[in-house]
Amino acid sequence: MSEIFAYAIGVMYTPGPINLLGLHTGLNNRTRTHIGFFIGVGCAMFTLFVFLGYVGLNVINPQVLPFISLAGCSYILYIAWKVVRANVSLSGQSKEQKSLSFKDGLFMQLLNPKALVATLPVATIQFPSAGISGGAILFWSLILAFLAFGAPTSYSLAGRVLGKRLENPTYFRVFNYLMAALLVYVSLAIGYEHVYSRLAGA
Repeated sequence: MSEIFAYAIGVMYTPGPINLLGLHTGLNNRTRTHIGFFIGVGCAMFTLFVFLGYVGLNVINPQVLPFISLAGCSYILYIAWKVVRANVSLSGQSKEQKSLSFKDGLFMQLLNPKALVATLPVATIQFPSAGISGGAILFWSLILAFLAFGAPTSYSLAGRVLGKRLENPTYFRVFNYLMAALLVYVSLAIGYEHVYSRLAGA
């Protein structure tokens, strides 16, 4: 069991598009308004763990994965655009009313290739080797989904602590641009590794 936790935490808590967005919401003092987004992330991971845990690779066509990754890259670019447009005041309340929602977290994580990287080895290799089957898959998927919810939430809380030390609104604008640039970089990196390389090598 310890191997499952070690792998899941190592993958889920490293910087990625979801965790970067969590950090961004914390720096802008909007952790509470984005709880739905974080729950959506956890629900997406629960769905992936359960689905892969029960059906494994039997119904997954590897040739479809690059196109799922392409959709994920496009969605990350869309989120990056939303970050660039966000106008944050010193009070930490965004003048843009729409926050990232449960649906944003759900679909962004479902389309995130990193989510598949995290769930595939656990659900198809580590679950069976640990004797996890039947109803136990639901139980362990729920635990791992809670860890997935905790990843962007912890980044957001860390960002909130750091954000309290900032007073100049220019810092927030610069950070928004930096976060958007990082998201674009992540999208392009994913696109190259999981879309272009696989389609070119096909």
